[in-house]
Amino acid sequence: MPSADLKRKLKQQKDFPETLAVRLHRAISWLKCAEENTSNHDLQFIALWVSYNACYAIDEKLEPDFTERKQFNEFIARLVSHDHENRFYNLLWQKYSGPVRLIIENHFLYKPFWDAQRGEKVNWKKLFEKSNEDALRYLSQVEISKLIDVILDRLYMLRNQIMHGGATYKSKVNRAQVKDACNILKLLIPIIVDIMMDNKEEDWGEIYFPVVGQN
Repeated sequence: MPSADLKRKLKQQKDFPETLAVRLHRAISWLKCAEENTSNHDLQFIALWVSYNACYAIDEKLEPDFTERKQFNEFIARLVSHDHENRFYNLLWQKYSGPVRLIIENHFLYKPFWDAQRGEKVNWKKLFEKSNEDALRYLSQVEISKLIDVILDRLYMLRNQIMHGGATYKSKVNRAQVKDACNILKLLIPIIVDIMMDNKEEDWGEIYFPVVGQN
């Protein structure tokens, strides 16, 4: 579902929680930004990640024990529990031989690989092979939350590389993973936003930066 359709659907909602409306409005705006930058995969990835971040980020003061990893896991688990049409599964099943598999099997997106490059004694190859095997098992056993966790774990590594200055703009070195990341995020995020919109009674948390009027 494109951002324009999601925006239209959001405007048609009645008795909609203000905090959730702000959250989704922000997510949709960055999804639109990604749609406008299809020829620039670096900017598209950044916009898509901000859109995703807008969906799940919460006020840390209200949830002080939440690490970002824990936020990921609990957020995805709630989304999947509300996915009565199995949209996540259908998407990942259809794309597993494409961008999903390529993301999972790219060792440059696997944190232990980089830990080993920094001198840590870790058998990253063995861990990487097991992670890939686990991902395939999650798909075959319809453990969608766990599969999405693996995918987001890889994408979070890419996010860190780009956002912390660990990658060159329009670099040929990481073109494959950036393109693959965009290909899966641009399909995942509309599902996430739509499910959240359809489940307004769910507590999706307080936003970290509420809207404050100008004086």
